[in-house]
Amino acid sequence: MSMSRARVARRIATAAAYGGGGIGLLGGAAVGLLLTEVRLARRVVGGCEDLPPVADGRYGTEFGADEPPVRLAFLGDSTAAGQGVRRARETPGALLAAGLAAVAERPVDLVNVALSGAQSDDLERQVSLLLDGSAPAPDVCVIMIGANDVTHRMPLTLSVRYLASAVGRLHDAGARVVVGTCPDLGTIEPVYQPLRWVARRLSRQLAAAQTIGVIELGGRTVSLGQLLGPEFEASPREMFGPDNYHPSAAGYATAAMAVLPTLCSALGLWPEEGQTPTALPVAVAAAEAAAQGGTEVTAGGATALPGRRPRWAVLRRGATTQPPTPNPARTVSTGGRRS
Repeated sequence: MSMSRARVARRIATAAAYGGGGIGLLGGAAVGLLLTEVRLARRVVGGCEDLPPVADGRYGTEFGADEPPVRLAFLGDSTAAGQGVRRARETPGALLAAGLAAVAERPVDLVNVALSGAQSDDLERQVSLLLDGSAPAPDVCVIMIGANDVTHRMPLTLSVRYLASAVGRLHDAGARVVVGTCPDLGTIEPVYQPLRWVARRLSRQLAAAQTIGVIELGGRTVSLGQLLGPEFEASPREMFGPDNYHPSAAGYATAAMAVLPTLCSALGLWPEEGQTPTALPVAVAAAEAAAQGGTEVTAGGATALPGRRPRWAVLRRGATTQPPTPNPARTVSTGGRRS
């Protein structure tokens, strides 16, 4: 099955890279059934009209005032924006900014341009906001996107193409990029079968294709499939917020701790020896990561060179979420090099 999922992911990513059309996955009868199920699900899943709290600002002010701050940017949809929590410190941007500051022992300046309800085609606007010349380009960017692409039936090839374009622009500006791939929509409790099965399938296909597109441009991905499934499936009341759709404060904390090691690794701050890497063909690694939340994928091997697509990827399952021991000599690598 993993090889079959890998082939589908490769087809989507290749079509996205070379301008192919959308890949149809469902027939007309299935679409009609899905629309009926979506209407039923919407009666149960609540809405959340509140704007996400604004978490932009400086974190880690207790660290060296003479040190230049690390510039961290967040892009994406409502999950990246922190929809569903009331306090700025509970958003994933704030959690990761604070965690990065503690590991780097330097201040971190956070700017979040994510938009609730955004699909991947909004990333062009968000990247332009970050690169408008009014401030230095970010040192590292976190993108969380994809759920709305699935629910609004955006062709998966277009979704991956928009994401790849955003990653390419950010890399050209000198930023490292970490992408939290499409979450598993099959974990949303009020969504019933057969919509749950189809939502899970589409979510994982998109997540795998996103991974291929991102690592081919030198970025890193972290699977948010099931938003770290076991915890969310075991405790949906605690991990989901009042609308039964967006994560709660505990849910965002769980997801943030999955992303933190990769975020720090992108800046050379996280030790690799405590992890268990596996080298796999890119598409196979992407498919496996999509099925297991919290899995990191990066390009690997001598073929990971500018202008050349990597054939192999390094997959790390269940990376530790405990920060490494602080080191006064540790510095953040922010020289504009690609990750």
